[in-house]
Amino acid sequence: MKVAVFCHSMLSDWNHGNAHFLRGIGRELLRAGHQPRFFEPIDAWSVENLVADAGPAALDGWRPHYPEFAISRYRLSELDLDAALEGVQLVLMHEWNSPDLVRRLGALRARGARFRLLFHDTHHRLLTAPEEFTRFDFSGYDGVLAFGEVLRERYAARGWGRRAYTWHEAADVELFRSRRDRGHTGDLVWIGNWGDEERTRELQEYLLDPVRELSLACHVHGVRYPESARAALRSAGALYRGWLPNYRVPEVFGGFRVTVHVPRRPYAEALPGIPTIRPFEALACGIPLLSAPWSDSEGLFRVGQDFLVARDGAEMRRMLRAVLSDAELAGWLARSGQETIRRRHTCAHRVQELLEICREIGADGVEPGSDCSSARTTPRVSPEPSVCEETA
Repeated sequence: MKVAVFCHSMLSDWNHGNAHFLRGIGRELLRAGHQPRFFEPIDAWSVENLVADAGPAALDGWRPHYPEFAISRYRLSELDLDAALEGVQLVLMHEWNSPDLVRRLGALRARGARFRLLFHDTHHRLLTAPEEFTRFDFSGYDGVLAFGEVLRERYAARGWGRRAYTWHEAADVELFRSRRDRGHTGDLVWIGNWGDEERTRELQEYLLDPVRELSLACHVHGVRYPESARAALRSAGALYRGWLPNYRVPEVFGGFRVTVHVPRRPYAEALPGIPTIRPFEALACGIPLLSAPWSDSEGLFRVGQDFLVARDGAEMRRMLRAVLSDAELAGWLARSGQETIRRRHTCAHRVQELLEICREIGADGVEPGSDCSSARTTPRVSPEPSVCEETA
């Protein structure tokens, strides 16, 4: 099956976590015998910021860790969709794309194009900034892939796309695996972007205060840290290390004894059940994971076994002391989390789910028995409501 993926960027993961997931999905599609091609705008915001931060060579650093992906960069005003989609049976349109491009693809499908068209949403904007979605036209879309059940329910309620599926992110376990055989260089590592003040208070309570009060050797990686954030890190005794290429995350995890997950406020409050991709990757690497409050409402993990959740800063400090002083507890958490990832949450599992969706929506080029994983999973799907027929 020929697959076209319209994404913000495959080349850059600078403040762009979807690149992590799509690289793993591309690897597994190729492994399963399919032909993915990725399309990204030549002026992608993430690419421009990465080049400004780390130089042009940073755009190619990830390539030795992945198969040779077919990537086409385009200017929207010059994009020939008929040529780009020749022979394509499935199109994935990520939400971080131009509304005009979203509309043009939908119009092609509505006029009878043979490919199947799915909208892929991995962000909280639909719930936190729904007015932005008035710019999108989903009337020609065969379905929506939402990275959590609460988001899928919102799409289904609005009748956007003929069907809505839950399609969680996952870990690329070809890359994300344990690298813990070189000894520890520090106690705690946190990898994440400071962003738009969506978790400043939480980072202080669950990361910086414990680091300072326990005198931990802590490194922090990420981008978009204003001077006020860097001052807070210095005050806590944490070392700021800047942008970290995603392909280097496993080796960095391997040098530390524990990591912490601090969800952004929209995910903790408006999108329960959506962990984002970092916990998947951390657990796949076999590093003990402690989390600020987060509700696993979809039962993705074994909370209290795969990772621990602290209800407040004081409990986070107690948990950190326990994990850092008890090698047996730390090893048990690491093994449990890694087991759950490999059993349920790899990119191979997600490609299998995608192939099942393709069979359901009638995409050509998917063999009845095609598979890329021994595990079978069934994504949640909303029934096709009559309102969708009216808007298709």
